[in-house]
Amino acid sequence: MATPPDPFALLRTKRYVVLLALAAVLGIPISVVAYWFLELVDWSQREVFTNLPRALGFAHAPVWWPLPWLAVAGALVALTVRFLPGTGGHRPAEGFKPGGTPEPSELPGVALASLATLAFGAVLGPEAPLIAIGGGLAACVPRFARRDSPAATVAVVAAVGSFAAISTLLGSPILAAFLLMEATGLGGPMLEMVLLPGLLAAGLGALVFVGLDAWTGFGTFSLALPNLPHFARPDIAEFGWALGIGVGAALAGTAIRWLALSLQPRVERRMLLSTPVVGLAVALLAIAFGQFSSHSASEVLFSGQTALPSLVAQSATYSAAALALLFLCKGLAYALSLSAFRGGPVFPSMFVGAAGGIALSHLPGLPLVPGVAMGIGAMCAVMLRFPITSVMLATLLLAVDGLAVMPLVIVAVVVAYVLSARLSPTVPGVASAGETAAPAASGAPARVPVGAPGS
Repeated sequence: MATPPDPFALLRTKRYVVLLALAAVLGIPISVVAYWFLELVDWSQREVFTNLPRALGFAHAPVWWPLPWLAVAGALVALTVRFLPGTGGHRPAEGFKPGGTPEPSELPGVALASLATLAFGAVLGPEAPLIAIGGGLAACVPRFARRDSPAATVAVVAAVGSFAAISTLLGSPILAAFLLMEATGLGGPMLEMVLLPGLLAAGLGALVFVGLDAWTGFGTFSLALPNLPHFARPDIAEFGWALGIGVGAALAGTAIRWLALSLQPRVERRMLLSTPVVGLAVALLAIAFGQFSSHSASEVLFSGQTALPSLVAQSATYSAAALALLFLCKGLAYALSLSAFRGGPVFPSMFVGAAGGIALSHLPGLPLVPGVAMGIGAMCAVMLRFPITSVMLATLLLAVDGLAVMPLVIVAVVVAYVLSARLSPTVPGVASAGETAAPAASGAPARVPVGAPGS
């Protein structure tokens, strides 16, 4: 009978020590690049939507202000996808799916398309572009050092770069690690080989972000939900709400994905014309929300990463009707952005789920904290298809209340994940819910999907 391979043999080799050292060396500069990319996005948003209107003599941005900028964003994304190498990054409507690491020639297109998307108000987040940029930059090292570098070596080094790039974006390096592990579908010995250098790079990346925050004074890009009312323990009524929220998130999230996937081929057939039109539609949804509610149109725009904490903190100022309108407008803008722009699906799904959970907390038997947590977890499970990451996202963001609310989140996530897998639209070339590339049983696989999902 053959002796099974020792899963720890690689960890005892000098080559693995070199890999850990490389992770430490690469983690620092890639984290710096990620930090300044996020700062550029934040600066661009402030300049376009706050400072420029004031410079032109407006006390506030006029109602029509998002229209030209989202049309410009659509044109820039279309031109980038059409004329630069690659496709400007992965197609976000297809979710996080296994794929290769971007070639060096594709990185400018990824950066430009995502910057145009994020800076001008489309409803997508920065996590997927950062994964692609971090992985692509890190992969340049083995590719340039040795043209015939093994695919597994390039993939592991790319994973290190991806870990470093999003080390603190989700509030914790551990949370970023779970996101990448579920995105890549790794397991067994390959998981050990990738995880340790990735965690090392993520830890160093988190330190770099903290240091740059203190040095620049710009503040942190991490997500947090402070000053929440205390939640002691769940009861039977809240478990009933967990079932209902899971079903509701499956229906709403599947509708968002269906709309995005249905529009995507139509947009891509005439991208130079269709993408600006989609941008205008997103702007009109934001304007409609601003006109029919007492809240800012900007809450429909952007990823929701910055707006989510204030939405939760100021939830008492929203009526149930305003929250329902926000859920509808943000969800539709999210679907439109998924179909045409370039970015990540995480933060919009969190915002939409939180808005739905807060709206439902106006009904009897559902306090605010579990409503927010279950809404975030269930919607993320549908849109990302990563149940473990979804549970962690919803609970770690709640700090001390996270453990108390976790059983409810697990129920909501499981219901949403299983039901959405049955409802999910099937599109040729797009993985079904939960489908990932199978990792190799042993040794170095020829194809390890640790770069940007779907790039």
